[in-house]
Amino acid sequence: MTEEHIYLADETATEQLGARLAAEFAGGGVVTLEGDLGAGKTTLVRGWLRALGHEGAVKSPTYTIVEPYELQGLNIYHFDLYRLGDAEELELMGVRDYFDGGSLCLVEWPQRGAGILPPADLHVQLTVALPGRQAVLIRQR
Repeated sequence: MTEEHIYLADETATEQLGARLAAEFAGGGVVTLEGDLGAGKTTLVRGWLRALGHEGAVKSPTYTIVEPYELQGLNIYHFDLYRLGDAEELELMGVRDYFDGGSLCLVEWPQRGAGILPPADLHVQLTVALPGRQAVLIRQR
């Protein structure tokens, strides 16, 4: 396990970190994103998806729980578990099918899926550090 600390001065720096991570996880994996509301989780995902060629809007799937993308031959699933009432709800929606080993799963609010979600290959902790953000990357692989 390795840990890396990065100061992100602004939204652009957060998107650039997402782009850098997109190159690192080109073959898929599980990435969890933790941080308070407004910490930059969705901004990081937006940079990640744009680096892979997505040109549309990227919003947090707060109400739908998961937003699928297919980019560069890779199935990508952006989860937002903020409104999840119980982790067991993930079982009812067949969440294990998304984590098939050949896809990339980006999971916001992973603590709400504890006990159901597989271990992360990368955990990103984002905190507000005005005027920017602090990112801590914890790699498990």
